[in-house]
Amino acid sequence: MDATDLDHRARTRSGCIPPELVSRLLERGHADVVEQQAGRGEWFCALAWARLLGERDRQADACEVLAPYLATGWWTAVVAAAELLEGWGRIDEAIEITRVRMEAGHPMALEFYTRLLARHGRAEEAFALLRPHIGELSLAEALVDVAAAAGRHEEAAALLAPRAEHECSDFPWCCRGLSRDMTTGLLATLLEHQGRVDEAITLLHTDRPTTIDHREQLAALLARHGRLDELRAAAADDSWDSVRRLAGLLEERGDVEGAISAYRQAVESTVHAHHSASEPARLLARHGRGDEAIEMLRVQTGLRTGDDRILHVLSDLYLDQGRPHDGLVHLDAVATAHGGEEDWESYRLRLRLIAARDGVDEAIERARSHPEGTTSYAAQYVAELLTGAGRVEEAVVVLEQHAPANSHSLAACLIDLGRVEDALAVLKRRTPRQPGPVDGRWRDASPF
Repeated sequence: MDATDLDHRARTRSGCIPPELVSRLLERGHADVVEQQAGRGEWFCALAWARLLGERDRQADACEVLAPYLATGWWTAVVAAAELLEGWGRIDEAIEITRVRMEAGHPMALEFYTRLLARHGRAEEAFALLRPHIGELSLAEALVDVAAAAGRHEEAAALLAPRAEHECSDFPWCCRGLSRDMTTGLLATLLEHQGRVDEAITLLHTDRPTTIDHREQLAALLARHGRLDELRAAAADDSWDSVRRLAGLLEERGDVEGAISAYRQAVESTVHAHHSASEPARLLARHGRGDEAIEMLRVQTGLRTGDDRILHVLSDLYLDQGRPHDGLVHLDAVATAHGGEEDWESYRLRLRLIAARDGVDEAIERARSHPEGTTSYAAQYVAELLTGAGRVEEAVVVLEQHAPANSHSLAACLIDLGRVEDALAVLKRRTPRQPGPVDGRWRDASPF
């Protein structure tokens, strides 16, 4: 094991057992396989097995499972181990393993370490460590959060204030990402943490041109503090983020009609005409009004859009409402309006509707009749139809024809059939690793 190899496999999910299939192995009663593979360099198996051991009060055994991965210095393993230790209440040990990596110079360790300190009563120490790094965006964000726990809001604001006047000449290089507009957002967060909500709102309501749109932050702030009238005003002022926050807040309060009305007004306005009706449609569907949701999407989108996202939502709604025929009629009309041709991304939306109306075999035949029906990505959807009908063996035959491209789906089917060794053989076929930095220790971004 080495950090570079672990990082490559975790990031690309190639040559390894990915987390969703580790969960599948456990669900199908193959915990012994997960335990075995955890000791053979399979990171996601090791992580799942360690968590399971921790739940069984076998923390020492869990630490032993992770020890070889920690020994490589891989940051992802350090974070996972620290989070487990923290969850078990072994705070000092969690702090220690991250401190070692911080002192070794890992670029991601300082932020994690200081946030960990702040969560456990050492916010002053964390603030002092972050203070010299105010010029780095991620660390400035950490400092703002730590300042709340340390009661050092004013000092944090004073450190940020000079950057609030910075005029970018070559963003993000000239300021390392901490531009004037980013600073404005951080200062507003500090004000909110102090309870100075009105001042935070005023700061985010800037009239000058900005490179960062503060409307999302403003909408979230208004929603957190229940400022409905101001959210409504922002929603009317070309802020879709405010529309979504307003509708979400009203729904949380049980005012479903108010939430639907907020969406309807926005979708029907000229200001928000470019926004999708899929969000209000989903809201209607969540509250048992699927037919209304379908009608809203039909009216709003008409036949002018070939947007797969909208059509996907519509297709799901037609299925949920038991109306596959109506869904197919709509897709036919959209295809006709666009010259009668459909690429696979549009055509695949028909398959589940056809299966629901005419049966799986008809859907498969129609899939294979498409010009792209013999591709690896088409095989994925054919296999899904077969597995949905309980015909897993046939799905395996389809996927095996394109095994490298569909290895995860093929392995899932093999696991369901109890052919675990075959599944592992498929998953462990390695793909060439792209050249990277010689020292892989500093490349390891978390794959989660």
